[in-house]
Amino acid sequence: MTRVAAVDCGTNSIRLLVADADPRTGELVDLDRRMTIVRLGQGVDRTGRLAPEALERTFAACREYAAVVKELGAQRLRFVATSASRDAENRDEFVRGVLDILGVEPEVITGEQEAEFSFTGATRELGGREDLTRPYLVVDIGGGSTEFVVGDDRVRAARSVDVGCVRMTERHLVVDGKVTDPPAERQIAAMRADIEAALDLAERTVPLREAHTLVGLAGSVTTVSAIAQGLPEYDSAAIHHSRVPYDEVREITERLLRSTHAERAAIGAMHPGRVDVIAAGALVLLAIMERTGAQEVVVSEHDILDGIAWSLA
Repeated sequence: MTRVAAVDCGTNSIRLLVADADPRTGELVDLDRRMTIVRLGQGVDRTGRLAPEALERTFAACREYAAVVKELGAQRLRFVATSASRDAENRDEFVRGVLDILGVEPEVITGEQEAEFSFTGATRELGGREDLTRPYLVVDIGGGSTEFVVGDDRVRAARSVDVGCVRMTERHLVVDGKVTDPPAERQIAAMRADIEAALDLAERTVPLREAHTLVGLAGSVTTVSAIAQGLPEYDSAAIHHSRVPYDEVREITERLLRSTHAERAAIGAMHPGRVDVIAAGALVLLAIMERTGAQEVVVSEHDILDGIAWSLA
């Protein structure tokens, strides 16, 4: 067993996993898994820079995580940063802050690297499942980007495109600094057109329609699963490896797009940091299912974070 710590810093959230990994058995035993909404990508699509308040929220979470890593005695630590920090002009400021707090330099990885980590984390434990047919299409719907990976035991093709729940919300649903509540049909249509264009781009590299099993990752997908199950609060065990049929994804997406902030916030399993961006994230998932013809999505709580942990083991 090797005790490892993995940090995944995305556009909307930053997450920590401390686990004992055994490469011989393929077992990854969680010791601590946590997530903080920091909205690091706030305004990046518009300004090209990380906002000072977004950096401070992120550094505050890093200080909390540093204490956990020290307490649990992780032998190795890897910090991976994704979409927002790839796009920002002032990412050096972000790198310096993380290095000072955690003692490691964040790796600002490419979209393709992100996709490979996501695939490993999501599929490593699916190998023995006879009810799931390969190849898999793993989709990781993040805040700033979505990763598409097709593979069997290993990655065959991968592509990252710039559509995510935060980016689509800020680009299409924010008017005069506020999220439209609910959005107009023209806003939804413009967002949908952006998503379809991104799918066209992804399909140049990744054979989206050749996969037999769609595996969905990250907060937008897991929240859709929680809503589909009617969970009174977020329950990782109930969500992990749940299956949501296409018809339910469509109904939930349409309901979220018609709802107000208060109605979305009243959903028991909804994280407060997702209230304003969940409708856009659900629409990305729906568009993917329609493009691929997937009749259901298999939801995984194991994703890029687990892939990063395995890279250390």
